[in-house]
Parts: sequence; C-alpha cells; structure tokens
Amino acid sequence: MPANAHPPRIIGIGGTTKPGSSTERTLTATLQAAERLGAQTMLFAGPVLAQLPLYSPEDAQRSELQRQFVEAVRHADGLILATPAYHAGISGLLKNAIDLLEDLRGDVRPYLHDRAVGCIVTAHGWQGAGTTLTSVRTIVHALRGWPTPLGITLNTAERLFDDEGDCLDERVQVQFAMLAAQVVGFANRMRH
Repeated sequence: MPANAHPPRIIGIGGTTKPGSSTERTLTATLQAAERLGAQTMLFAGPVLAQLPLYSPEDAQRSELQRQFVEAVRHADGLILATPAYHAGISGLLKNAIDLLEDLRGDVRPYLHDRAVGCIVTAHGWQGAGTTLTSVRTIVHALRGWPTPLGITLNTAERLFDDEGDCLDERVQVQFAMLAAQVVGFANRMRH
C-alpha cells in the first residue's frame, strides 16, 4: 500500500492528570480541526500518559500501553504535543512519553524524522508559556521533527472553554485551525 493511500495520521499527546483539563481540551480541539481537514487522529491524553511506566533506558521490557503508544507514533504522519507550563518547563507526563520515543531510534524513520509537530503550551499566566514553548520546540528538533511555524501559548487564567469543553474565544479557535492545517499540510506533502 503506498504511503499516501490512507488519510494522514495525526497523534495528539498531552494533557494533565485531570480529565478535561485546559491542556487536554486545547489538544482535543486542535485534533478535531485536523479531522475536519481529513486527518485520522488519535489522542493520548494525560490520564493515559499517567499510566505509562516511568521510562527506564536499561529496561527493554515494555508494557502493552507503552508498545501501543510507540507503535502509534511510529505510524504517525504528524503529531501535536500539548503541555501545561510547570515552572517554565514541560510536564513530567509529556516528558516521560517523549523519553519512550527512544524506542524509535533504530527505525528507518527514526524518532520524529520528517514529521511536522504542532506545539501547544497552556499556563496560568503568560510568564512560563513562552519559555516552555521554546523547550518543546527544542525537544522536537532534537528528535528530528519539524516544529510548525505556529506554536500556541494560552493563558488559562482567562476562561477559554465553557462547561461542555467548547472554546469561548474565536481568535483561539483560529489558532487551533491554523496549527492543525500546518501539521496536516506538511504530513500530506511529505507522503507524496
């Protein structure tokens, strides 16, 4: 089957241990925008990431969830990473998941090679968001991925979502759509 015979596969990774967190809602909204562009999406939200055992490079044993996660990323055409800014850094949940991608080192397409990665940071205030976004983008570069030109930072001290999880700010919705378009567009170009 040729690489472009399926819709682009976009994997969303991120969130917090709190189901329905602002970070998870942001990631979900961006994945929904990718679906509207024809992408097939999969979400690894915070509660799922919390079940991943702590990455240990000396231990080659992997849980079923770890294997499923690595396989999903292995077959992804693009990714969207979302993290809260914790003390100007990424969450431990996301970092542990990213560390597990070391299992892709020996692949024909190692790590995140030739994949666009959208980066989203939420923070309760603006100060840590920019620093954390720079960190996420640096990690993506280190894994041979292509951070999209647009990176999203959101201040969760402002109410962004209603009780049903719908975004209240049209400008933020536009950002979700733009980020999704950049990831899906790059994925489609790289698959041809």
